[in-house]
Amino acid sequence: MSVSQLIPSATNGSLTPDFLADLRNEYAMSEGDRACHNAVTNNAIDSLVLNRNVMSGDDGHFSHRVRSKGIMNQQRSGRCWMFAAMNVMRPQVVRDHKMDEFHFSHAYLQFWDKLEKSNMYLESIIELREVDFLDREWEIINKMSLEDGGWWNFAASLVEKYGVVPDSVMPETHSSQNTDTLNHILERLLRVWATRILEGHRNGMGEEKLRAQKEEALKEVYRFLVLNLGEPPAEFEWRYKRSKAGDDANGSDASAETNTTEVSTLTSAERYTPKSFYKKYVGLPLSEFVCLYHDPNNELNQHYSFKRAHNIIGNASMHFVNVAPAEMKKIAVASILDNQPLWFAVDMKFDHSEKHGVLQHQLYDYEALFGLDLTVSKEDRLRLHTGIAGHAMALMGVDLDENKTPLKWLVENSWGEDKGNKGRWTMHNDWFDEHVYTIIAHKRHVPEEILECFKSKPTELPCWYPAARMS
Repeated sequence: MSVSQLIPSATNGSLTPDFLADLRNEYAMSEGDRACHNAVTNNAIDSLVLNRNVMSGDDGHFSHRVRSKGIMNQQRSGRCWMFAAMNVMRPQVVRDHKMDEFHFSHAYLQFWDKLEKSNMYLESIIELREVDFLDREWEIINKMSLEDGGWWNFAASLVEKYGVVPDSVMPETHSSQNTDTLNHILERLLRVWATRILEGHRNGMGEEKLRAQKEEALKEVYRFLVLNLGEPPAEFEWRYKRSKAGDDANGSDASAETNTTEVSTLTSAERYTPKSFYKKYVGLPLSEFVCLYHDPNNELNQHYSFKRAHNIIGNASMHFVNVAPAEMKKIAVASILDNQPLWFAVDMKFDHSEKHGVLQHQLYDYEALFGLDLTVSKEDRLRLHTGIAGHAMALMGVDLDENKTPLKWLVENSWGEDKGNKGRWTMHNDWFDEHVYTIIAHKRHVPEEILECFKSKPTELPCWYPAARMS
């Protein structure tokens, strides 16, 4: 057989020599293209296309905001969902107990999240031990099960099972804040045990013995996590400084800025378990919160769930009622006016500025610079797997006009004070419509007709569904 016979001939749709020649011959750089070429090859593109017309007119004030103190920093980890959940709970703790400041331990919940996800991964290996390795669900389990990411229900499940502790009881470590190597080693360890479980199955081991292997694996996982994150406390002693006078909890922008009280007293030290600490200082039943999602590809006001979107064996997967952005906004306004922040998840790839702390549709005018049409609907972005809820934050305020219509929203991020406007972002209404996918709201702020939808059995969407990817 000759070499030419091994090379496939041109087929329909291939880039032929004639077409490539046409591309070259038909394009001639215009003066406008030359100016664009010189600009983009010598400058950062985003700095050239920042839309000043869009940026202008924002005075930075909000008619209503939840008072909060301090900005958290998840560092080089994918724990935004966890930080956002704690940021939603933290203002109540500071307000109700008149604290100067307070921070939860994220390393504590991270420890249990990693252990639970390890257990879930190995349990999935046992469950699907006879599945072909090219199976789509097998692929998702092996690609995504050990990531840092998660949804609100991940945080709620951890808090309900393990409670919470202050950051001084289990502080951050290098590994908790820089998870690449931690995850890499943990994944390798679990792959070793996955192969042992599969080998045991091939050698005739039953499910009981395979699960015994899994338990041996989790002993190694526990030790590895202790070495990197520290051992979670079963009990601890804690006290705090209590302010003698409190601030206004909520209201106009002027009254909502941080106001540290100078005079404070130190409380007596008490002993707690993580669950008793949560009960005393937070006490909010997380089962009273519901998930609302906007996916234009599915029917509105219907109950859905994402298969395998959970981090603890036996707990329900992430499930939601599909609602329109306008309905989300009404619920979010009611929540903020009631002094209740909201966990929410967004697609942060589009039109946000870390420098200016702005989230606004068409913030960057790439179309004008390059003469291109880059418009893709939210529905099509999901269908093409480019629209995902990849980041979670806390919604802390809203600016209402005289008709009580929201104009913009105050967002508390977990990227530190050096990003955005000292850690906060202004999110405009059009960006909300385009890039907000999920909000978590208390039932008291959700209309009864939406709550009724949760009573029906959810339609299960597969774990490879585009929107099911963890934030």
